[in-house]
Amino acid sequence: MALKQRFNIESNFSLASMTDVIFLLLIFFMITSTIVVPNAIQVLLPRSQQQAQAKPITRVTIDKDLHYYVANANERERQVPFEAITPFLQSVYRAEPDIFVALYADESVPYKEIVRILDIANQNRFKMVLMTRPN
Repeated sequence: MALKQRFNIESNFSLASMTDVIFLLLIFFMITSTIVVPNAIQVLLPRSQQQAQAKPITRVTIDKDLHYYVANANERERQVPFEAITPFLQSVYRAEPDIFVALYADESVPYKEIVRILDIANQNRFKMVLMTRPN
């Protein structure tokens, strides 16, 4: 008691400003996390002079071990068997008929595997974009 009177210390203080700062940080991280779409699958794309002008939002990825991955918009890629690619793309197409499907294939993937995905797109009339890295 004597210490409080001597230094004029109050025992209560407001946490309002700290709460405001934490709330603003939370909003900042929520917004920035939706902007960043990391590609966690390591795929060495073939080189090309031209780059795609369309903005693909649906992705099909084939890695060097011939594993298939699919993702839509800001989703994280998930591994699927080949047979699950068509139903996935059809469900995305039903929700958004103007989609572009981006095919990311490692440069060591046999052409036969790429043609299988292109064949799915052709049968279902999906717009397909082959992704490459700049030259």
